[in-house]
Amino acid sequence: MDDLNESVSSRTMNPTSMGIYDRSIIFWSWLFPLSYLIHIAEEYWGGEGYPAYIFRLRGVHMSTGRFLAAQSVGFILVTIGVIVARRLKFLPMMLVILGSVVVVNALTHTVTALSTFIYGPGLFSSIFVWGPLGIATLIRFKSMIDDQRQYWIAIAIGIGINVVVGILTMRGGRVV
Repeated sequence: MDDLNESVSSRTMNPTSMGIYDRSIIFWSWLFPLSYLIHIAEEYWGGEGYPAYIFRLRGVHMSTGRFLAAQSVGFILVTIGVIVARRLKFLPMMLVILGSVVVVNALTHTVTALSTFIYGPGLFSSIFVWGPLGIATLIRFKSMIDDQRQYWIAIAIGIGINVVVGILTMRGGRVV
């Protein structure tokens, strides 16, 4: 199993960067769960709250309980993703995925606010926390992934995650 991990690591990591265990990168990885809590707090307490906002804007019924449950699942998945990526040595790839997720979220919040001229819960944390964090992550970790196809695949995965979250949101947080 160690040979497999070394093989995967050597193909995805630039050997000159060796930063996967660097304290600054580990700290950086924990900025995603932390910033997610900030974003959840703003979506919950900001303005009328996200469930009321999405109902008024799009007619989508989402209870506060369902909103908090969905956000809890998201937070847990991000946290587990960081832990697993660190253990299996693909942390830079995971950070690019998460960077892409938060950049796209920041863009959707911003575009919606500009098109409606209305504050949407989560807008400020998207613009001032997730946008800069995501952009900085995409720039910083681009050179740490040897195979640039994998870098772009990671970005595509992040975009795909946003598509799934968007679909679930428009379904009121219901999976089925």
